[in-house]
Parts: sequence; structure tokens; C-alpha cells
Amino acid sequence: MIHAWHWVHKAAHILSNEDGSSARVVQRRFDGLLGAMSRHGHHAGTLAPALERFAHVARRWHAGLFHCYDNDELPRTNNDLEQLFGSYRHHERRTTGRKAASPATVLRGAVRLLAATATRGCLVTARELASANRQRWQELRQQLERRRCARVQRTRFRRNPEHYLAGLEQLADQLTLPP
Repeated sequence: MIHAWHWVHKAAHILSNEDGSSARVVQRRFDGLLGAMSRHGHHAGTLAPALERFAHVARRWHAGLFHCYDNDELPRTNNDLEQLFGSYRHHERRTTGRKAASPATVLRGAVRLLAATATRGCLVTARELASANRQRWQELRQQLERRRCARVQRTRFRRNPEHYLAGLEQLADQLTLPP
């Protein structure tokens, strides 16, 4: 069992890359550790299945795991992004009183999340709002309205399909030209 803890701590040490090695070096070290874990996993005792799972997940994500070591602009974790979405979810639940996500998040989520993110770091002045691109704003409003209408139509269809289809047939009859 001590071997399992040692390997997990070794993996964390390799991935922290304190010496600033290149992605290729970090990848070689990590691959070597995964190989040792698979060869000597029987020494882990009851934690052997957990180590197998760790190795399986590491191999699955292997292709995208090491890019951050060669590119300083890439974060090593997505913790900041997770925190951003978690904070948005928390405030959305708090303001609506819902335990689950609001349907409005699906319908207008792109706008709400962008607004929440933009205003999080600094205050937005009236001058900045006035300088917004009005045409893009109107296009976005139209897109949101189309999505809302489609959602309303789906709800009407689910509640009473016969009535909904009869209305469509009536509309189709009105659109046809007389012979």
C-alpha cells in the first residue's frame, strides 16, 4: 500500500514540473512512472484497482496532458474555469431559489454567463455600454428570440400534439394557392 501512495505523490511531483523541463521530458518521466505502476501494481495491495484506474485515465488523456509545459499561456489546470462556472451556478441558484440549473441558463446562458464574467472583474460604465455594437446586439436578441420561439413550439407540441398538428395543417391550407 505504501507503494501506491509513493507513486501518486511521484506523479504529482512529475506533473508539477518544478525544474521547468520541456513537455517531452515530463512526458517521458510520467510514462516511466505509469510503466512502473503497471509492472509492479501487485505491490499496491487493496489499492491496486485504484492504481489501474489512475493509469487508465492518464493514458486516455495522455494526448493533451503535456502541451502546457511548452506553452506558458496554457494553464496546467482548469481550476479557474471550474471556479468561474461554479460561481455562476451558485449565484444563479441563489437568485432563482432553484436547486437545479434554471431553464433560462440553457435558453439565454451564453449571454448571462458572458455578462456575469465581464462584470466580475470590474465595473462597466454607461459610456462602455453606449459604445456597444447595436447591430450585433440586435442580431443576438433575434437569435435568442428564435430559440425562445422554438422552445415554446416544442412545449406546445408535447402538451397537445393533435391540436398543434391541426394548427399546422390549417396554416398550410391557407398558404396554398387556389387552382
